[in-house]
Amino acid sequence: MIRKIIMKNLTCSNCIAKVERRTSRLEYVNSASFNYSNQILMVDFKDDYDEVVALKEIKEIVDLLEDNIITHYYETKVEVKKPNFIKDYIVVLIGMVIILSTFSIHRVFPFINPILGTNYTGLNPLTLSILYWIGYLLLISKLMILQIKGIRHFNIFNENTLMIIATFSAMFIGRYEESIAVVILYSVGEYFQSIAVSKSKSEISALVNLKVEYANLLVGDKIIVKDPMQIKVGDVLVIKNGERIPVDGEVILGSTSLNTSELTGESKLRRVEVGSKILSGNINVGTVIHIRADKEYNDSTLAKIIDLIENSTTNKSKTEMFITKFARVYTPIVVGLALLLILYGIIMDPTEVLTDRGYVYRAAIFLVISCPCSLVLSVPLSYYAGIGTAAKNGILFKGSSFLNILTDVKTIALDKTGTLTYGAFFVKEVSNDETIQLAASIERFSNHPIAEAIVNYNTFPILDINNVEEVPGYGMKGILGEEIVYAGSKRLLEQNGIKIPDEKLPVGSYTFISVGNRYVGYVVVKDELKESSMETVRAFTKKYDTVMLTGDNEESAFEIAKNLGGIEFYAGLLPEEKLEKFDQIRTNSVSLFVGDGINDAPLLKNADIGVSMGSASDLAIEVSDIIIINNDIRLLDKAIRIAKKTKRIATENIVFSMVVKLLFLAMSAIGFMWMWLSIFADVGVALLCVLNAIRIIYQKKYLHRSE
Repeated sequence: MIRKIIMKNLTCSNCIAKVERRTSRLEYVNSASFNYSNQILMVDFKDDYDEVVALKEIKEIVDLLEDNIITHYYETKVEVKKPNFIKDYIVVLIGMVIILSTFSIHRVFPFINPILGTNYTGLNPLTLSILYWIGYLLLISKLMILQIKGIRHFNIFNENTLMIIATFSAMFIGRYEESIAVVILYSVGEYFQSIAVSKSKSEISALVNLKVEYANLLVGDKIIVKDPMQIKVGDVLVIKNGERIPVDGEVILGSTSLNTSELTGESKLRRVEVGSKILSGNINVGTVIHIRADKEYNDSTLAKIIDLIENSTTNKSKTEMFITKFARVYTPIVVGLALLLILYGIIMDPTEVLTDRGYVYRAAIFLVISCPCSLVLSVPLSYYAGIGTAAKNGILFKGSSFLNILTDVKTIALDKTGTLTYGAFFVKEVSNDETIQLAASIERFSNHPIAEAIVNYNTFPILDINNVEEVPGYGMKGILGEEIVYAGSKRLLEQNGIKIPDEKLPVGSYTFISVGNRYVGYVVVKDELKESSMETVRAFTKKYDTVMLTGDNEESAFEIAKNLGGIEFYAGLLPEEKLEKFDQIRTNSVSLFVGDGINDAPLLKNADIGVSMGSASDLAIEVSDIIIINNDIRLLDKAIRIAKKTKRIATENIVFSMVVKLLFLAMSAIGFMWMWLSIFADVGVALLCVLNAIRIIYQKKYLHRSE
C-alpha cells in the first residue's frame, strides 16, 4: 500500500537521500522515494503496518537530519504556524552582534584614528580571540546542534561536517575573520540556494498544476459544492465557464469548448456537445454544461495522471542513483584526503602546518570546496524538470529512468490501428445484405472500433444471436438458432472448416461471416492514416530501425507502409505473434514499442520502453512506461527531444560541478586559494547548477525542431 507523506521545508539534498534510505529499512516498509517538486515521500508500506507508529518513526528520522520539517500524511490537514525569525535565530543574532562589534572595535576604530584624533590601537590578541570564538560558536550553534544530533545517531559525514571542520580549523590557526566570513557567506548562499530550489520546484509544479479543488453537484434544482472525492458514478455535475472538469463523464446538457492543453499539450480547443465523452482535467472555456460522472475521482484520468507524476521519482535514472551512491561515500573520502594533506605537511615541512597559509588552512579550504550539494541537488532536479515539461506537453513518464533510456533507443516498432491511423473505421464494401445483418447482430457484443463501424452501418433488423464469445485475436463466435455464427478473420473461419472462395477484395480490413458450415460473405472496413504519422515516421526511419507490426491483412498493411515511405512491416499477427516477431527484430540495443494500450499489453510490457497512445486507459497506465495522452505520434518525437535535452543538462551540471571543484581543490592543495572564495565552489556552483537544471522549462524552440 502506497501512502504519501508531506515533508514540508525538507530541502537538504543529502538529507533527502538519507530519509529515503532509512525509511526503506523500516521492517514494515517495502520502499520509499522522495518527490522533489511537491516535497512528498512516497512510502510503499507492507500490509501489517500501524500508520500512527509509522508516521512517528518516519518523523523521528527526518527530525534527526533537519529542523523545522512539517511531517504528516497527505490527506491530513495540518495548521502551519508562522515562524518567528527573532525567536528561532536569537542565538545566531547575538553571535552576529558580538562579531560585528569586535570587528568594528578592532578594525574600524584604529582606521579612523586620524579623524577622531585618538591613538586607539585595537583589542589585545587574547581579548580579540575570545570575542571572535564566542561569536563564532554562537553563529554556528544551529549547525553544531544538528551535527551533535547526527553523531548520536551515526550520521557523521554531511555538508555540516565539512563546514564545521573547515571553519573550526581556520579559527584554530587564527584566521578568525575569514572563518566567520565563510560561515556568513555559506549561510547567505544556502538561503539563496533554498530560494532558487523553491522557485524551481514551484515552476515545475506549475507545469502540472491539475488539481481540482471542488465539484458542483446538481441535486434537484440546487447546486451543492462538494469535494471531488465525494462524487459517485451517475452524479450530475455542473461545469461553469473557467472551471476544471473534476471527473471523467458524458455531456448530458449543453455544448461548449474545452481547453485541453494542460492535459494533452494540444492548444486547439475541443468542441463538445450532448453525448460527448470528456476527461477530467480539461477546462470549460465556453457556456455552462451538465455532465454525468462515469467514474469516481480516484478512477478518473486526472487522478491517475497526478498520481503518475507524483510517483515519477520512484523509478530513478542510473545517473541519479549513481549520484546518490556517490554522495554517500564522497564526504568521508574528502575528509580523509584533507587529513592526508595535513599529514603530508607534517612530514614535508612541520613548520608550515599551522602558519597563515599552511596545510591546516589549505585542508580547511579543501573541505569547503568539496561539498557535493551541486550534484545531489541539481541532477534529480534536472530530470524532474524534464518530466514536468513532458507532462505539460501531454507526455507522461513513469520515472526518470525511462526518460534516460529513451535517449538510447535504436529500434522503434509501431502498432497500426489507433497509433498510425485514426482508429475511426468506416465500412467501405459489403458483399451482400445477409452479411451486414449477421455481422452487426454479433459484432454489437464487441467494443472493438471495427465492430462499432459495422453496427453503425447496418440498417437491417438485429438477429437474436446467443452465447456470443470473443475469440482473442481472431473475431467473434455465437449461436443463431441451432447454427454457429463466426465473424472475424479468414484464419478463424478456415480453422473451423469453412472454405472462403478466392476473390479479389478491395484494400482494407476484412470481417468474414459464416453460418453453420456456409460461408456468407465479407465486410470491408477501412481506417485513414494520420497526416502526422507520415511526417513523423519518415523522420524516424532516418534515425532508427523502424518497423510496423499489425494484425491487419497484408494488402492493408502494405498500403499504409507505402504511404509511410516504404517502411518494413509484418502483417496478420496475433498478439502473441507480435511479441515473437518483436523479439526477432530487436537487437542488443534499446527497443521501443508504440501501441494503443488495449490489445498490445504483452508487447508494451516486454519492450525496453512501452509507449501507449490514446487517452490513458487503465491498461495503458498499468503496462506502459510512457503515456501520450492524445493520439498524436508527433509527441513521441517531442518526448525523445525532451529526454535528450534533460540528459544533456544533467551531464552539463555534473561536468561543470566536477571541473570547478577539481580546479579549486588543486589550487587549495598548493596554497593558491582563499577560504572566502571557496564558497563559490560550494554554494555558487550549486546555485548555478540549480538554475541550469530548470532551463528546460523556459527553452521552447528546441521542442519544435529536430535534434
